Amino acid sequence: MSVLSALLVAMGLADLLSALAARSATSTRPATSTRPTRAVPIIGLGVLALVAAGAGLLTTWGGVTLTALAVAGLVAWLVCAERADRGEGHGMALAVFAGAVLVQLLLSGWAPPVGGWVADWLAWSDLPWQPSADRALLLAGLVLVQLATGNRVVRLVLVTTGALPARPVAGGTDGELRGGRLLGPLERIFVLGLGLAGELTAAGLVIAAKGLIRWPELKAHADDEHGGGIDKVTEYFLVGSFVSWLVALVALVLAA
Repeated sequence: MSVLSALLVAMGLADLLSALAARSATSTRPATSTRPTRAVPIIGLGVLALVAAGAGLLTTWGGVTLTALAVAGLVAWLVCAERADRGEGHGMALAVFAGAVLVQLLLSGWAPPVGGWVADWLAWSDLPWQPSADRALLLAGLVLVQLATGNRVVRLVLVTTGALPARPVAGGTDGELRGGRLLGPLERIFVLGLGLAGELTAAGLVIAAKGLIRWPELKAHADDEHGGGIDKVTEYFLVGSFVSWLVALVALVLAA
């Protein structure tokens, strides 16, 4: 799954840059806050090409073919994700993301092992925890995907299921529980890390703690003067949480 690892690294970094660019635009030019910079797709493709070349993934025809498919998947994901940020094509973006990952999984037998300077650096570094080159690249990609990419996937599912409107609404549910954009990545990394360490019980405690911490905020919506808002907020919380946990658990399965 070496090419899949390279794709996840490029996708994770590109989405992280896109999120940072959107946040920067929000504070300077609100009208363009949902438009990532044009440089993000170029940087994403550059990262993918650099990792593929540096890890020796272009030394076989299978590796070249899978890398070409990864390039197509990355471009399609970035284009569809940007359209989704503008309020359209959320289902298509989800399908593209799932398809790009699934293609790499189904054809992973063609992927060459990670070599090149990536393997050389790992052997030279003599880290206290010394993973194989293939596992190290895969873990790097899985961790990066837990950040902005995970948030994007969660939002796409929320919009597709109707738990969120296609475009942000002032005073909407996503604005009221905005801390999830930071808590989500932290939670997913905790779950992934604890799972890799074999501490699944501790990972379950992290999940339970999130519900307890959010409960007062959810309860406040049930007690407000309008009433009835609790259903929408609870749906948003439950769907978003379960999708977020699913992203971390799928990563844990791939890492295992």
